[in-house]
Amino acid sequence: MDNRAPLDVIAASLRRHRARTGLSLTEVAKRAGVAKSTLSQLESGTGNPSVETLWALAVALDTPFAALLDPPRPKVQIIRAGEGPAIYSDQADYSATLVASSPPNARRDIYRIVASPGPGRKSEPHMPGVVEHVVLGSGRALVGPTDDPVELFPGDYIAYPGDLPHVFQALEEGTAATLVSEHV
Repeated sequence: MDNRAPLDVIAASLRRHRARTGLSLTEVAKRAGVAKSTLSQLESGTGNPSVETLWALAVALDTPFAALLDPPRPKVQIIRAGEGPAIYSDQADYSATLVASSPPNARRDIYRIVASPGPGRKSEPHMPGVVEHVVLGSGRALVGPTDDPVELFPGDYIAYPGDLPHVFQALEEGTAATLVSEHV
């Protein structure tokens, strides 16, 4: 088993969290009750830390223990046009591509909508409390509650109750929008 990767992750995590706090090597070592040379070795990836040492360093750096062992996740996500899982409508020339699903402790999903002129996509009410937000990127569309949709032009925004029947009807070719389904 290769122990190198975890030591590299720990070393990078310690350096990153120490830089975040603005504390010196000496100050972190003092707060954790470890030798400065031990911390220096760990930050260079040459030390062999015990659970107790890592725990003390996590406390000194005011960071969760797991954050020292788990490499950071990228915070930038890119989905290019035409990529991502698309869902197609049976009743209209309409597709919805999930761009970002709701992360834990949040209640929203983001979709890219592409539609062509025709009867439009009629949606039955969603769960109580759902609000849909639409920003039209191109084309023209009737969007909103089925009984009172609003004509949108590029750059227009609308929010409406998603827990009522609603519609998205493209009025010209090249109609595209961003839809955020918010569960409040």
